[in-house]
Amino acid sequence: MTAGSTVELVKLRKAYGATVAVDGIDLRIAAGSYCCLLGPSGCGKTSTLRMIAGHEDITDGDLLIGDSVVNDDPPAKRGTAMMFQSYALFPHLDCTDNVAFSLKMKGVGKEERRRRAAEMLDLVDMGKYAGRLPSQLSGGQQQRVALARALITRPGVLLLDEPLSALDPFLRVRMREELKRLHRDIGITFIHVTHSQTEAMALADLAVVMNQGRIEQAGPPRELFNRPRTAFVARFIGGHNVIEGGVVGDAGRCAVRADRILLGGAELPTEIQVEGTVRSLEYHGASVHLSLDIPGADEFAVVLDEARYFDAPVGVGDRVRAGWSRRDVHPLAS
Repeated sequence: MTAGSTVELVKLRKAYGATVAVDGIDLRIAAGSYCCLLGPSGCGKTSTLRMIAGHEDITDGDLLIGDSVVNDDPPAKRGTAMMFQSYALFPHLDCTDNVAFSLKMKGVGKEERRRRAAEMLDLVDMGKYAGRLPSQLSGGQQQRVALARALITRPGVLLLDEPLSALDPFLRVRMREELKRLHRDIGITFIHVTHSQTEAMALADLAVVMNQGRIEQAGPPRELFNRPRTAFVARFIGGHNVIEGGVVGDAGRCAVRADRILLGGAELPTEIQVEGTVRSLEYHGASVHLSLDIPGADEFAVVLDEARYFDAPVGVGDRVRAGWSRRDVHPLAS
């Protein structure tokens, strides 16, 4: 398989008339890394992916793959391959011919292209289904065939457009594991668009949070989770409470992780304490998730270990005291 390629976006911009979808972003994706572009609908992540693929023209800025500016190169000349959300398999072709189709279009002989298709199907554990039509496969199996078809061109960059969104939750976890394994085994650059924070955390070594066409923050998932730069990142990545300045004595807006908060009475061993009312609670097995109404916080979540919660359970409508340590307060830039 081809070694992974670096991808660099330099002041990359995409406008549709007066509407700016991607607003002059800078990003470098190292060769062989797994990058997830994530954010809400309309944030610009899919337009960015499609510009990298060559399926959208670049309005301004430069796109480099390896050492080459590829702004005007057609998709087939970029060393990239795209796996679409819908999989887009040909219904009248079996798995082997679906995977081999792009090689057929390039004039590769039948024996060679079928041999390489068989190798790709084995790579994604679909060799035993080589003769089946797409209609005879499950959604997860169709996805594996689509992956094999993208990889057969030996790209330096694999582009994935929300590849797990159509799968049920159990299969989504299985396919996350499969994507991680393939990335490790193949070693090329993966760029994966998703709206799922969980997906990005599980897969990426570089997570890029986008909002209104701009990059809010980019870095390793753990860095984004523990040190969100803005209130938007803290809320979108999840697991944090955003508290307005002055509510608990701090001058600026800050974030506190929901799993660092304790509930109790006046004996709480924390420097910062507030009172609120339990609005809702959910039992998640290993943990219990509560939502509190607290002045100065639009949403205030508490995640307690199951045993800790049931040592002193509370119910909806109860008045409670919540507390956390000052060392767990994370200041936000905006």
